[in-house]
Amino acid sequence: MFESLILTGLKVFLGCPAVFYEAALTEFFANSSVRNGVVVSTIKGTAIEISEEVFATTFELPTEGLTDLSEVPKNLVFDARSLFSESTEQVSISCLKKELKIAYRLLSDIMAKTIYFKAGSFDAVTRDRFMLMTAITFDVKVNWSSLLFAILKEMVTPDSRQEKGYAIQICVLLKNIPGLELGESRAFPVPRVLTEKTVHRYMVINEKVGTEEVADVSRVKKTPVKKAVSQKRPASVDVEVAQW
Repeated sequence: MFESLILTGLKVFLGCPAVFYEAALTEFFANSSVRNGVVVSTIKGTAIEISEEVFATTFELPTEGLTDLSEVPKNLVFDARSLFSESTEQVSISCLKKELKIAYRLLSDIMAKTIYFKAGSFDAVTRDRFMLMTAITFDVKVNWSSLLFAILKEMVTPDSRQEKGYAIQICVLLKNIPGLELGESRAFPVPRVLTEKTVHRYMVINEKVGTEEVADVSRVKKTPVKKAVSQKRPASVDVEVAQW
């Protein structure tokens, strides 16, 4: 799953130095808007212009592929509904995260907290995220330049309900502007979903789920009358997931 995410072309975008300039970032959002498809703002009197071309070049983003998520092939969406599902039943494309296998819960969190900041109803946002997860998993080309820059434009549009994000990425863009003084920097709080401890925990739980499923099958074959054993052990896994 991680290899699939890297192969999308998001490595540079997600691998930015975790440093940000809080005062400059606050001023950037306070003064920002979109003009002729370009993000514009001012910081300490300095004019800021960020075009999609600059955005794509800075983060080495793919500029070819899907721009409309409804174009993700339906057969792949059908397969994903089974592949992502924690149970033997297909999940809906606007399912709850708890209905997904552990690895895809992690992918969903990465999408929600670092990439796909979207405003809208739960169903609409979750459905779009599912489509992106499907595209990433099945190596469907996505025009990340167009998609991510469109989200940035929503972020800076006045009176937009769009959540603000891309803090460290915006700071990288601002650092490239000649003569712009950004002030004091500090380390950006590490997203909980991407810490080594959290990712390791996901991996351990995922491995344990697979191990216990095999163990349960083995026990059933040897002592099919002892149903209590197969009922108890999966419950312990549920507790660990809930505590996380």
